Amino acid sequence: MVTASEPSRRATEGGGRGGDQVQGHVAARDDPWVEAVDPATRARMARQRRRDTAPEVALRRELHRRGLRFRVDHPLEGMRRRRGDVVFTRARLAVFVDGCFWHDCPEHGTRPVSRAEWWADKLAKNVERDRGTDAWLASIGWVVIRIWEHEDPIEAASRVEAEYRSLVTAR
Repeated sequence: MVTASEPSRRATEGGGRGGDQVQGHVAARDDPWVEAVDPATRARMARQRRRDTAPEVALRRELHRRGLRFRVDHPLEGMRRRRGDVVFTRARLAVFVDGCFWHDCPEHGTRPVSRAEWWADKLAKNVERDRGTDAWLASIGWVVIRIWEHEDPIEAASRVEAEYRSLVTAR
């Protein structure tokens, strides 16, 4: 594991582009993150979990309690760098638990004041990528459910269970 005080092998051997390092991430000098936020903020954001967030775990716990079995952080068919938070492969159902900040929740999403234009563009690209993922999965016969992190996990699990059961029954 690479620490913040230890340079990456690629950077020290000339293979990397150099730059600051935060939690195993080597930020290149031309990396937009370097200019967008101060080092303390960048370090805090680098520590944000990509999987196993509290809302995601709560949803999974409730689904499991109801007897449903699924894959976690599963690669999506035909999309190399995208993964479903909860995936029912047999039913072709992909569930995403979206964070209010990163996915621009209309109710709870906030926008940073610093570098507002950069953040607006970044969050818009996240939403655009989400819609692209939804469209791709729908085009190959998958059903997508998106759940906001602020939603009640029991209600969200009810939505997922109802969709899962209807898909399994229909197939």
